[in-house]
Amino acid sequence: MQFRFSKYRKIYFFFSSILIVGSIVSLVVFGLKFGIEFTGGSLMETEFTGDRPSIEIIQSNLSEFNLGEITLQPVGQKGMLFRMKTIDESTHEKIVSKIQSVSPFEEKSFQLIGPAIGNELKQKTELAVILALIAITLYISFAFRKVSRPVSSWQYGIASLVGLFHNVLIPLGVFSLLGKFYNVEITIPIVAALLTILGYSIHDTIVIFDRIRENILRRGASSFEEIVDLSLNQTLGRSVNTVLTVLIVLFTIFFFGGLSLKYFSLILIIGITCGAYSSIFIASPILITWLNFKQGKKG
Repeated sequence: MQFRFSKYRKIYFFFSSILIVGSIVSLVVFGLKFGIEFTGGSLMETEFTGDRPSIEIIQSNLSEFNLGEITLQPVGQKGMLFRMKTIDESTHEKIVSKIQSVSPFEEKSFQLIGPAIGNELKQKTELAVILALIAITLYISFAFRKVSRPVSSWQYGIASLVGLFHNVLIPLGVFSLLGKFYNVEITIPIVAALLTILGYSIHDTIVIFDRIRENILRRGASSFEEIVDLSLNQTLGRSVNTVLTVLIVLFTIFFFGGLSLKYFSLILIIGITCGAYSSIFIASPILITWLNFKQGKKG
């Protein structure tokens, strides 16, 4: 017995629309909290030789320097990353001396990232994501160029693009809320995770689309809705098993990998889950809706 995925596509679309609209509202209202890689600032990496002081103790001792908001990130058993506004060398030396009086440590690195470099990096990041989306869409359109019935190859590409926007917008919406209420920043590893989500989720979509293409060539396209449902049922087990395997690893990293990997794994968990959902419940049903609209049918 096969499950009729396409029968409930309006429910899938409604559910995803709520998530997407919520994400857009969150991004517009709260925005994203970017790390100093994008905004500019000072980054100091330390390794304590004795017991590592708590974040509260360090912040209390540094309050006299009027550094504004300081982000402290524990690394490993003894390390600590300090992210703060741009400071001069004199202030840097005073900070080092102050922390040394609390607990001895070794300064492993100290970097100054100017606003110009941060803005350039932000622009390149946005360009990288846009180019990745365009390249993926063009590739799918080209790969399915021999399938022109009952929907055109470029429609497969557009359906994939809708799914990709879905898979990126929702994680960004979640991180917008996390940035507002928990000071979670968008850093280079987070951007790398977003690009990973694009590649991983489109892989699952291509597998389903490829099965649709095979079934069209074998059975014809007289009932496209039945072919889509058949293809989804044929690939469902593979999709679920693959995603669950990846999620087990990511949840392990999230709970046991330390703070430096916590939000990297979290955005992958959200994005890959959204990707699995969109591949099954969004991208393929969009093709059916598109065809029905073309033929003057409802839904």
